[in-house]
Amino acid sequence: MKFLVDAQIPKLLSVWLNEKGFNSIHTSELPNKNSTTDDEINKLSFKGKRIVITKDTDFLQSFKLNQQPYKLLLITTGNISNEQLKKIFEKQINEITSLFEINSFIELTKDSIIVHQ
Repeated sequence: MKFLVDAQIPKLLSVWLNEKGFNSIHTSELPNKNSTTDDEINKLSFKGKRIVITKDTDFLQSFKLNQQPYKLLLITTGNISNEQLKKIFEKQINEITSLFEINSFIELTKDSIIVHQ
């Protein structure tokens, strides 16, 4: 499974995903780094069939209106530490990846995973 991690998500999550055997790129690794536009991110997600991980609700609107990006993991945990976010992913990554086999839009909260149709 491939991911594209947006700028407001810590790079350590992308590094952790790679360590777990996934293919993950953080926007800081792209040519325009964290200034990469949402449109560019959407195009890259389709080209590479990457799931965009973001807190940016602009992607939610884009997904609802235009079915872009390719797939979306919206993080709605509020302000938490990087370590807390990593722990949530450690706990939920198997379910997240399983759900993305048949779904395109998932929301991750502090306590749950919500599948959106």
